[in-house]
Amino acid sequence: MTLKQTITVYESMDSMYASGNKIKELFAPYADVQVDVDTVAGEKGKTDFVKILIPGTNGKTKGGDAPTLGIIGQLGGIGARPSRIGLVSDADGAVAAVASALKLAEMIVNGDRLPGDVLVTTHICPDAPTQPHEPVDFMDSPVDDPTINRYQVFPEMDAILSLDTSKGNRIINVKGFAISPTVKEGYILRVSEDLLRIMEMTTGQLPATFPVTTQDITPYGNGVFHFNSIMQPTVATSAPVVGVAITTQSAVPGCGTGASHEVDIAEVARFAVEVAKEFTAGKCVFHDQQEYELLCDLYGSMAALQTLGSPGKRG
Repeated sequence: MTLKQTITVYESMDSMYASGNKIKELFAPYADVQVDVDTVAGEKGKTDFVKILIPGTNGKTKGGDAPTLGIIGQLGGIGARPSRIGLVSDADGAVAAVASALKLAEMIVNGDRLPGDVLVTTHICPDAPTQPHEPVDFMDSPVDDPTINRYQVFPEMDAILSLDTSKGNRIINVKGFAISPTVKEGYILRVSEDLLRIMEMTTGQLPATFPVTTQDITPYGNGVFHFNSIMQPTVATSAPVVGVAITTQSAVPGCGTGASHEVDIAEVARFAVEVAKEFTAGKCVFHDQQEYELLCDLYGSMAALQTLGSPGKRG
């Protein structure tokens, strides 16, 4: 169960005084867990980047070879003060990521340490700006996307779950969460069968997925439409990335308050914990490596999609 951890994290973030150090305090009782906080300022304000390392029994931090899972709470900000009072819908990904880390930390105390390391990252900004977007307004971020990736995406991550509120659209029409196809270095690959299986197991329902377009896996700032920022970690890593979208049936703005559903967030945190268990034990894969290599042999690299591109390529 992850509901307790979800509520604990939610309450710590639902404050104008929320900060990276407040999150760090949640992990003070867990000696084995390392939490780093970096405050970074941009043109639109500042935010606290949080990096939480939960070491495994055979993880890289202990000289082992078990794979490392990255769990990223992707968002613009957890609050839009002073224009909006309270935690915004956009915060759900951050809450889910930190709640999954808190559950994994408590598991260590209870004797259940995973084989590999888990690296959880997000950022905490209670007063982020907003920006116009169709069909509903988005949350903006005080820092740019390359900066976000620099503090949230790390080379140690062998695979990444990008958790992000994805309610401001008419594409995903289910309440709960949905997962994306796996994306790796510009290739949109098939949806992972292992992740579908784990999703079925943790929710007790049929799995839900959402489409990803070429535009979505290119960097923000290139002038093309993006579904949202859920797939932005793909531009900064060679690791396979899967988006985990926290969803609703209706279109809800990211800057809306009173729109977070604790049970849905807890479901995502539980899913992330179960993926961490299996991935770090080598029992879950995000993609078929042989098929990926065949695609590269047949069609070449698609890594250009991880860059801002060149208008001169049009011919």
